[in-house]
Amino acid sequence: MAARLCENGSGQYHRTHTSQRLEISYMLVLIMLGKVFLDFFMLQIKAKPVKVSFMGYFCISVALLDFTLLLSLCFIFCFEDFALWGVRLTEYHICLLTQICSLTYGLVPFPVYLLAALDYYSTVSHTSQLPTRARKLLYGFAVVVIWIAGFFCTLHVPAVSEELEMQNGVSPSQCPVSGSWQSSSVSWAMVLLLGTALLARWKEVATMLLSARLLSLSSQPVLMFPYVHNNNSTCCKWQLLSRLLLCFLGTWAPFVALQVVVVLLGVQIPAYVEMNVPWLCFINSFLLAAAYWCRCHHVELTEEGWSTDPFVSWKFCFMPFDNESTKAADKPGTVIVIC
Repeated sequence: MAARLCENGSGQYHRTHTSQRLEISYMLVLIMLGKVFLDFFMLQIKAKPVKVSFMGYFCISVALLDFTLLLSLCFIFCFEDFALWGVRLTEYHICLLTQICSLTYGLVPFPVYLLAALDYYSTVSHTSQLPTRARKLLYGFAVVVIWIAGFFCTLHVPAVSEELEMQNGVSPSQCPVSGSWQSSSVSWAMVLLLGTALLARWKEVATMLLSARLLSLSSQPVLMFPYVHNNNSTCCKWQLLSRLLLCFLGTWAPFVALQVVVVLLGVQIPAYVEMNVPWLCFINSFLLAAAYWCRCHHVELTEEGWSTDPFVSWKFCFMPFDNESTKAADKPGTVIVIC
């Protein structure tokens, strides 16, 4: 009787843990499915042709890597228990692959953002003389090196591999994934910088918003606000900051609000979820605005130069709008911001 009870108890325990593992695997597959859909959706809704940039290449690589991970998880989930190249794959490997990718995603933000910032710092002023083909090869090579280095650190660097072993040491019915302290630090820095800029320029930003008018230009909603030409370089730079803030917040205000909530509540988002194309597009606009402000006196005022950001038009932060076909904006001394 005791033996039968023990068998029943162990069988129920095994069924419970098997069911929990299946639920976790199903949840991970659904999360990755939603993330992949969001990645490719953001890549497809670009309103205009985009100039080649390092961040653009990295966004594509994130979408492809997410898609590859999703296919791998779905394959393992559907076939459940099989051998591939001498390795037996089970539901456990769904969690393991997710943990490896999450740790890798958590290691790459700093180098990616640094390279993107350097790229924009050199290209907005056209100081980089590399031809387009060479830039494409350089961007592709840099993206490949970053991912290889990230996976190498995850699998071979003792400090990172120990964290992976520690996560695997948890109960098999759980699948702990780590957040990225690098992404958290970037979120804190962005919130502080945006808050400081708004506090410094809130009067001018408020005045510009109160005097702004919304109209339609080429079937796009645009915001028109006063443009005051000033030969004083310092004063002009501070006025430019106000316009850049309006352009940036006009597009990314909901995302900024979400970042403020995440930072204040201390929410830990898994790195494999946090590193996504919408987040990278948000960072892209922020880095581009910072590059425009730092190199404001050297910005190349050409149509090709304004096509770097697919979501924000920065063109009219630097020049008055004058278009005879648009009655609401044909007066000198106005600026149009496409939101």
